[in-house]
Amino acid sequence: MKYFKVLNPGLFTTVQDMGRFGYESQGVPTSGAMDEFALRIANILVENDENAPCLEITLMGPTFEALNDAMISVTGAEIQPLVNGFPRPCWSSFPVQKGDIVSFGPIKSGCRAYLAVAGGFKGDLIMNSVSTYIRGKLGGINGRQIEKDDVLEGGVSKPGLQAKKVRDEYIPSYSNEEEIRVILGPQDDYFSEEAVKIFLTSTYVITKDSDRMGYRLEGPEIKAKEGHDIITDGILPGAIQIPGNGKPIIILKDAQTTGGYKKIATVISFDLSKLAQLKPGDKIRFRTIDLSEAHKILAETENKINKIKETLKVLKYFKVKVNERYYDVGVEPL
Repeated sequence: MKYFKVLNPGLFTTVQDMGRFGYESQGVPTSGAMDEFALRIANILVENDENAPCLEITLMGPTFEALNDAMISVTGAEIQPLVNGFPRPCWSSFPVQKGDIVSFGPIKSGCRAYLAVAGGFKGDLIMNSVSTYIRGKLGGINGRQIEKDDVLEGGVSKPGLQAKKVRDEYIPSYSNEEEIRVILGPQDDYFSEEAVKIFLTSTYVITKDSDRMGYRLEGPEIKAKEGHDIITDGILPGAIQIPGNGKPIIILKDAQTTGGYKKIATVISFDLSKLAQLKPGDKIRFRTIDLSEAHKILAETENKINKIKETLKVLKYFKVKVNERYYDVGVEPL
């Protein structure tokens, strides 16, 4: 079904699901949503599979014309969804009708928002995923970001969907300075205790030379005991490389699958979502934890997602006619 015509694509909007896995040995990165937590909740709000394709919106929102009635949701960065200029709550689902104009106000905090449509967006299925990997021209819409006049299609939604909202206590808040938890290694033994201490006690700034491939950081230099190169080995999102200039690089979703720089630490999976909401100029501090604590955080995250599912608030939208035009007015029951 055709759901939206793109009137303005925004700064950088792509189709993403959770990513493509099992092809790293062939040099294909996982890609997928930078903030997996926000993507999963966006899909839960419209009763999609949690891996259904969504739109990942970066810094500046797009503008669409609705081509059919639909239920959509918006999560992630603090951004104001608008329907015909009227605000809708973020971290909620809400109806749109054929002919409606969906747009967004400026992002107040965070970096990436996610828009889901009931039934899920369609895209080019490549290696079991529709995630857009622009450098490889894979997935999404012809392997690229969305463009003006694109028509976005999706599957059929479940009947009788209700608008819903995540309870306030479960909505993340975003800052321009975050503590990122890491597990040291796999090559932390290539660095002196002093170098590791500098890494863990310094504040780093994300540079403008950062994107979905990785964040380059500016801050105190980290020097290895002997050079910075190793025999090339595999890398995954979250790996923190230390190149010859001593400035850390955090590997992210669209990065290459192998690398020859020593990796001092690896970001835990949940904090990849925190990283996704940081932008150039924002600051990072690192804190080391052990593997058992990382597993505990992962379990707590899954429990939180289950709690969100169980405690969603139902919203009511009513048609109100004003000056010969109908509008949806939302009410949150007590």
